[in-house]
Amino acid sequence: MLQKKDKFFDVAVIGGGPSGMMAAIRASELGAKVVLLEKNIVLGRKLLLTGKGRSNITRAEFNPKELAKKYGREGDFLLYPLSVFGVKETLEFFEEHGLKIKIERGKRIFPQSDEAKDVLNVLTQSLKKNNVSILTKAEVGEVFISSDVRKKIVKLFLKDGREITAKNYIICTGGKSYPQTGSTGDGYKWLQKLGHTIIKPRSALTPISIKEAWPKEAQGLSLKNVELFVFQNNKKVESRFGELLFTHFGISGPIVLDLSGKVGELLEKGGVSLFLDLKPALSFEKLDKRLQSDFFKQSNKMFKNSLADLLPSKLIPVIVKLSGINQMKKVNEITKEERNKLVKLLKNLEMTVNSLLGFETAIITLGGVSLKEIDAKTMKSKLVDNLFLAGEIINLHGPTGGYNLQLCWSTGYLAGQSSVNSLS
Repeated sequence: MLQKKDKFFDVAVIGGGPSGMMAAIRASELGAKVVLLEKNIVLGRKLLLTGKGRSNITRAEFNPKELAKKYGREGDFLLYPLSVFGVKETLEFFEEHGLKIKIERGKRIFPQSDEAKDVLNVLTQSLKKNNVSILTKAEVGEVFISSDVRKKIVKLFLKDGREITAKNYIICTGGKSYPQTGSTGDGYKWLQKLGHTIIKPRSALTPISIKEAWPKEAQGLSLKNVELFVFQNNKKVESRFGELLFTHFGISGPIVLDLSGKVGELLEKGGVSLFLDLKPALSFEKLDKRLQSDFFKQSNKMFKNSLADLLPSKLIPVIVKLSGINQMKKVNEITKEERNKLVKLLKNLEMTVNSLLGFETAIITLGGVSLKEIDAKTMKSKLVDNLFLAGEIINLHGPTGGYNLQLCWSTGYLAGQSSVNSLS
């Protein structure tokens, strides 16, 4: 239990994830007496899941303007946080604390060890080195505010009866994704009571459930260099090029995760169709010529045995069935009309979205505190005098591949720094 003398702090950080740990580290580096509150029994549970357990720390994009573009329409909000603590500063922080890093394909940056726990160790060691008071199993029950004209947080009541008082507070409780790690959206409730606008939280960077049954037949198959298109009302909305994975429920993989946020948004308006181009490097005409060449070489083979040079073996039975061409038919008997139908199928393999898989499998949460109510140069609330915000709790997100951890490092660092600067 906290001793009475330890109940009062300069800065109280709620949430022991990436942004919360970084905020606490920075505030303590500047000499503040800091407490970090985490409702789990350990810090960084969600961090350990990032990058499939390898922790994709950030992206090797050192131009803040180019990096900010990847966060969509709201990306400009990040320009200042990135200028204070961007990719370069993030790498320097981890390397100075002994973490060896590597840059992989697609500019993704990982620890050389491929172990997320090594990233977490750097953060926890830095917290201890800077004498941050770490309280685990410390679930906040209520945020008590003053009745002054300008709102101000007076103290925190923990569910176990303890009270925490600080001059400034930083909320870094994340969103609602991976609720098993403790991300259950608690922060949204407190912030709404404080007067903040919460943009409706939705799951993002999550797999997509498909209505058709055939993806299950190809489950486990990963396709590289394919292109996926999102359509609504017969209009193309967005697309991604890269890697896709078939699953028992539908599809996953980097391009699916990146498109899931937009798909979720569109589903609220109506039905959504996806079209997969299995051969984006070939035009319709070139793919048709390729098929003609393949069929010529294998003229006496049955159709079901003629696509091995063009498609992965697991996908062939699916395509054969969907094409409507008799699988026993010899390829020299396939008509031009049937061949055209096959080309269209390979270039526009249609899927109907059933739903997103939800917060249980989502990597991040879309939505959160409106950016209009946060000062981008300090991460300070415009509504509450002594409140700062960082990480996934705010209405900002990036695609998969290190962008969302960088968002946490940058906003957490700036919030920690600003919370101390405002004390003077």
